[in-house]
Amino acid sequence: MGIPKKFRLQRSLCRALVALAGLTASAAVAQTTVLPTVDVWASRTDTGIAGASTSVITAEAIARSPGATLQDLLSREAGVQTFSTSGAKNGAGTTVDLRGFGATAASNTLVLLNGRRLTDIDSSGIDFSTIPRDSIERIEITRGNSGAVLYGDGAVGGVINIITKTGVDKSPSARVEAGFGSFNQRELNAITSASHGPFAVSVATNAVNSDGYRVNDYLRQRNAIADLRYTGSDGKAWVNLASDDQQLGLPGARLVTLTSSELDSDRRGATTPTAFSKKSGNSLTFGVSRTFGQGVELILDGNLRRKDQTVFSSLSGFDTSDVRTLTGGSVTPRAIIDGRLFGMATKITTGFDYYNSSLEARRSVALNDPAYDKYNLNQQSVAGYWQQSLALAPTTDISWGGRLQRTKLSASDVYDPTAPGAFGAQATPLDTAETNYALHLGAEHRFSPGIAVFGRVARSFRTPNVDERIGVNAFPVDFKLKTQTSVDFEAGVRGRVGPLEYQSSVYQMLLNNEILYIPFPPTGANINLDPTKRFGVENAATLHLSDDLRVKGGLTYTRATFREGIYAGNDVPLVSRWTGNVGLSWNIYQKLAVFDAVVNYVGARRMDNDQANFQPTIPAHVTVDLRLGGEYQHLFWSASVQNLFDAQYYDYAVASSATYGRYNAYPLPGRTFMVKVGVTY
Repeated sequence: MGIPKKFRLQRSLCRALVALAGLTASAAVAQTTVLPTVDVWASRTDTGIAGASTSVITAEAIARSPGATLQDLLSREAGVQTFSTSGAKNGAGTTVDLRGFGATAASNTLVLLNGRRLTDIDSSGIDFSTIPRDSIERIEITRGNSGAVLYGDGAVGGVINIITKTGVDKSPSARVEAGFGSFNQRELNAITSASHGPFAVSVATNAVNSDGYRVNDYLRQRNAIADLRYTGSDGKAWVNLASDDQQLGLPGARLVTLTSSELDSDRRGATTPTAFSKKSGNSLTFGVSRTFGQGVELILDGNLRRKDQTVFSSLSGFDTSDVRTLTGGSVTPRAIIDGRLFGMATKITTGFDYYNSSLEARRSVALNDPAYDKYNLNQQSVAGYWQQSLALAPTTDISWGGRLQRTKLSASDVYDPTAPGAFGAQATPLDTAETNYALHLGAEHRFSPGIAVFGRVARSFRTPNVDERIGVNAFPVDFKLKTQTSVDFEAGVRGRVGPLEYQSSVYQMLLNNEILYIPFPPTGANINLDPTKRFGVENAATLHLSDDLRVKGGLTYTRATFREGIYAGNDVPLVSRWTGNVGLSWNIYQKLAVFDAVVNYVGARRMDNDQANFQPTIPAHVTVDLRLGGEYQHLFWSASVQNLFDAQYYDYAVASSATYGRYNAYPLPGRTFMVKVGVTY
């Protein structure tokens, strides 16, 4: 019996990497100065994407953030915006947007966990609430589309890489924390880690219950991440397990017209008092690495994932249910090579990616009814990439890279006209394959320890996800959409002058065939837009006033517009032109009392579905978050308040395309409190 084709391909890829290592090892083992080695667990981080705007959020910053969620923390980084349709409790249903993509932010911001893709082939986006905060070592942000070379499609606005903690070289320890807050929110967080000889383990769990700000706004969340690893003298092996379970009430929107406003009369009410979402996910990641000499490392890792989700809604007696199962697997062998090229230090990251994902989606009226549409989609991609950095001089680095990716999609629909609620017709099957490419060229020059300039140009792509191909029962469904492409240009300056650290950059992004869902007539489907563009200026600075007092702030201007077509010159919806924040961190006395405060400003933005720009805008808002905490020996505590001045605001709304002043808004909570106490062992 022959070996299946996909496994023959994987075996060939591994052999190619071994051959590459053999050809380069003799040069790399020379005793020469090389660029810093790569943390295997971080996967492809620190791989020399010179010219990109980057930032890192540390575990300490996460622990001390006065914001309640990871999305709150991310929104204070330059170029990052957020919006929420689910009350923002523990971050559930909150979307993170890098560089202004609005409604499609989840598909244009690539999220990684330890260097591996979390972004799926559907539109569900990444729910950061499924990752225990205590498990995070750091969060790395790479803005712009250069990350597409290493990570593939979807890295259009940028890449967010979440690196979790391990137990390597750590004594046995444990941390347990309990919290209670507004709307009967209860939390329990725990993490433990240990190592013995070459073996290490780390396990983090958390649980969150909240009744929510509005009627039918509850959250029940359970998460766990476990990491097991072996570290030897010339190799490593690891297994990572992750599991999450979430139940979420969906209260719907509040209707506003020129003559009435549910935001004023019943802000906390529910339009869909029985709607809910429940989902669960499980993931297994495994890998091994082997070093050869002083400068070559081969890595072979893979992942298996499964996500089950059910969404049920009932509005004005019209029930809909969507039950889906998403499964996926990947194998990503690669090589990381440090060496010298013509006497100059160089680092190469090269490898192959193989991803295989399948979605089964069943649409019916009641949950137990037969499905009137049963969609089956399978997407496979195979890609090869090369990323290289070169130190031209002690003060000058350049990097370049390319990726060639072949994506194959098959999609079909089983339509049952006799099922309750059936309407329309069976979708036209689709079997297609296409090849896309990504490129990056960047450079950085350091004039002195206090100032450096950087710049880059890059090309990326985004294949339509499966939900965009399905649409929302738009007819006729044929699954066809064009691949979105973008070209980025960016330049900036960063450095340090005395106690001041700073970074400022300006960019322009030109997009073709951007994909967007138009929810109301005349289309009611996902379409490829006329050419669009983004232009922005991002500024961030940190002032270290003393060892115990620090001020951090940022100011960002983002302009997302249509370049051509009937909306030429109009703003793309859900993108604020101006965002900014100022934060203060003060260690009042020897960590017994630590104070953190953040003032956050989000400018006005167009509502979803308002491509014509004729509706009122979502108003700008300012929030103030405070946190006072401390630790004494093995005890620690914190008390925080979000939205100190009780601003009544919303950051997401869907506009009527025909009636001025009519829209559906999703209100967010006013002032909230949270108290936490814990112990370490």
